[in-house]
Amino acid sequence: MNKAIITLTIILAAVLTACSHIDEDERYIYQKPEQADRTVLLEDFTGQRCINCPKGTEIIEKLQAEFGDKVIAVGIHGGPLGFAGSATVKGLATPVGDEYYNHWNLEYQPVGLVDRHGAVNYTDWTTAVVEELSKPARLNLEAEATLLNDEKIFITVRAQGTDGHINGHLQVWVTEDNITALQMMPDGSTNREYVHNHVLRTPVNGTWGEAITVEEGMENIITLQQPLDTEWNIDHLSIIAFVYDDTGVLQATRARISRPEN
Repeated sequence: MNKAIITLTIILAAVLTACSHIDEDERYIYQKPEQADRTVLLEDFTGQRCINCPKGTEIIEKLQAEFGDKVIAVGIHGGPLGFAGSATVKGLATPVGDEYYNHWNLEYQPVGLVDRHGAVNYTDWTTAVVEELSKPARLNLEAEATLLNDEKIFITVRAQGTDGHINGHLQVWVTEDNITALQMMPDGSTNREYVHNHVLRTPVNGTWGEAITVEEGMENIITLQQPLDTEWNIDHLSIIAFVYDDTGVLQATRARISRPEN
């Protein structure tokens, strides 16, 4: 009996020793995801009857020349100086633009929201953008958009958590560049050949987006579809996607719309 016990003890010891002998490079050690580069969202509340709004556009152009894709601007036409158009003159103001303007209790134009940290006069946009760019990003955001059958835009958004738990909203917009339309100018003149860029056309997933939870180390994939409006030029459209919560915009991304290869 004693021999049997001794033999069993030796076998168990050998098994336990074998199970616990795992090379250091084979043991699972959690690695925190690499921090994503931050991209800043600048919501430019503008209007075609706003004489100082072209000055705001100049600031945006300088910011994008310096920081490239790290600064995403969206021109939200609406408010008291917005113009919805007439039978003969193209207007860019939309009901949703008015809704956003009123929601944020804005009082003048041009005015911007930089990652939604309160209203910022266009003369202070550069300072606000630089400050936001210095902050760490808590998630990585990527978007792809493809035109299907010349009728719908198929959108895929990937959100990868890089720091903690995020409980917020995902907002997706369609914007359009290179729109020639009337604009009041700082000298009081009217420029009917003014080129408007990054104009908000429509929200894709509702005025305020949809709820999203992003966990560190995990990826969420969201797919959406947007019917193509006949007034839009597909060659100048982009998709803007961003995640926000009560503290502001946490990350943003922009994607041009591609056509499927034949």
